[in-house]
Amino acid sequence: MKIGNSYWGKKVLWYFITLIIAVFLNFLLPRLIPGNPVATIVASMTAGMTDANAQKKVYDAYMAMFGLDKPIWQQFVIYIGNLFKGNMGISFYNFPREVSDIIAAAIPWTLMLQIPAILVGWFFGNALGAITAYRKGIFDRVFFPFFLFLSAIPAFGLAIVNVHFLANKAHLFPGGLGYAFDMLPNWGNPVFLLSVLDHYRLPFLTMVLVVIGGQALGMREMSIYELNADYVKYSRLMGIKDSKIVSYVFRNAMLPQITGLALSLGTMIGGNLITEIVFSYPGLGTTMFSAIRTQDFPLISGCTLIITVTVLAANFLVDIICGIIDPRVRAANEEG
Repeated sequence: MKIGNSYWGKKVLWYFITLIIAVFLNFLLPRLIPGNPVATIVASMTAGMTDANAQKKVYDAYMAMFGLDKPIWQQFVIYIGNLFKGNMGISFYNFPREVSDIIAAAIPWTLMLQIPAILVGWFFGNALGAITAYRKGIFDRVFFPFFLFLSAIPAFGLAIVNVHFLANKAHLFPGGLGYAFDMLPNWGNPVFLLSVLDHYRLPFLTMVLVVIGGQALGMREMSIYELNADYVKYSRLMGIKDSKIVSYVFRNAMLPQITGLALSLGTMIGGNLITEIVFSYPGLGTTMFSAIRTQDFPLISGCTLIITVTVLAANFLVDIICGIIDPRVRAANEEG
């Protein structure tokens, strides 16, 4: 019992410390980007004005509005205080929209793409990996290089290839965006929904293929390991039916894959964001890319904070689940 309590306490402490450091870096790093975004905004607003004093007044007003006229440590204190109120600030580039509203509009697109892609890729990847390990022979020699290729190529690389060949050359899919460029978002309009589904197919296919590659390789290796384990050989010598043995083999091989699925679902907001940028998909990846391009400090901090929290939460959840399922994990951490 003492080991368990110590295990949970250490995990909570380390993740809390990591979160504090991450929040500080999320605030600081965007502000180290060279340039002054307020000067850019004011320059575009005051184009044609000849009164230097009027331009300075506009500049000072915006600096005060965004809190950039204060020392960096005061800005950080205000930032933390606003976070406790659920306020991530106001976007520079999308003024006067709040960062939380922009992120809230982008996250559903990311989740709508990532969750189905991860689940479908996980299911087919594990099924194909188990089959190749069990059947072996020509089946394994054909599929193993394919799985290796899919797992090795980055998602954004496959996205670029798919856009070039399947969209631009073969014209089988739209090349980008989340819906037709001449439409306004209206989820109650069937025409808009059909457009969303049409633009959804290629990003979905790209992410599914990437997930299948990694999952199939992992399941294949785990299945081969289990099939060569001593308990399998002993069971066969005892005359137990092969179908019964295989069911236990794949059940044991699935345990790490289930853990990987939990981690993938938890980190999906931060995963494959570059793929969204390639497709100009209106998710969190494209939102963060636009924020970086326009030096939108509050929006950059908001996006990276969401990604950081979800990744930490996913890792924490997996650690807790592993500690509950296998007491040896808690004991090893206590000894360490």
